[in-house]
Amino acid sequence: MSVAAERFERAAILGVAMAEETRRILRSHLRPAEVSADGTVLVNVPFPDSAVLRVVLEVATECFARAGASPEQARREALESVLQLAGPETETRRDMG
Repeated sequence: MSVAAERFERAAILGVAMAEETRRILRSHLRPAEVSADGTVLVNVPFPDSAVLRVVLEVATECFARAGASPEQARREALESVLQLAGPETETRRDMG
């Protein structure tokens, strides 16, 4: 295996581990809550899990943001991507692995 392939594989493993930890954190703190008219749900994540999620979102913003997006738009896109990755398994995602 080439050095580049090995690094890519390690990066993929790290990404999966981050998604799994994000899923664990969100599920452990998700409680029935009111959903606002725009579909927003508030999830209270206490420290230290909130610090982990903050770092994951900062990294995701760098990874998933479109060029030229405003900082707020970049954060929203990153959050959407992280929530999709951390969401429940689907047949399509299971078939990919």
